[in-house]
Amino acid sequence: MRAREVAGGGRAVEIPPERLAGWFARFGDRHGGVTRSELSTTRVVVTAVDGARAEVEVGYGGLALPEPVRREGLAVDELLEHASRPRRIALVLVRLGGHSVGIAENGHVLSSSTDRRQVHGRNKAGGWSQQRFARRREGQARLSLSDAADTVARVLLPELASVEAVVLGGDRQALEALRADRRLGELFARAEPRVLPVAEPRRRVLDEAAESARAVEIVLFDR
Repeated sequence: MRAREVAGGGRAVEIPPERLAGWFARFGDRHGGVTRSELSTTRVVVTAVDGARAEVEVGYGGLALPEPVRREGLAVDELLEHASRPRRIALVLVRLGGHSVGIAENGHVLSSSTDRRQVHGRNKAGGWSQQRFARRREGQARLSLSDAADTVARVLLPELASVEAVVLGGDRQALEALRADRRLGELFARAEPRVLPVAEPRRRVLDEAAESARAVEIVLFDR
């Protein structure tokens, strides 16, 4: 179970769909039971007796609910069903100096392309040397992002009609640079709001991202 700190004092954990029901049951056991479950199309909040909360931002089109509901106790069947649905998705992982993209189904990568291009770090020296280094670095960054955009267009655009959604990961600035590419407008229009925090994009990292994309991210707030 992967965990990370989030803004506001919460802690986010990724739970595979097949373990989700058990996780919520244990959450209730740890906190003296569950008082209520609140569900809407895009959000689920489970509140424990001691005031602890488990919150989920529901992706992939959200829950099929005509209106928000509030129930006593633990009652999140719609979320469990939604999370366990088989999905075929496109993955786009980008950082300066590297990218990895692919098509994944139920957590398994079916096709992919991964590449790296050197982008030097920042130079702390001053004067003309620093300026020349900065121009060189900017040029390397442009080439790296151009390569990434070309790969996304070549590998993912022909498959776009067959996927349910697009999942992004990596550096947000690099992703925004790709978003500006006109070829990729439809692809980014279908991107999930959640951006996966990933390390330098490699083939192994793409496999991990495919698993994370199918997992449900739960944000925990203690009492």
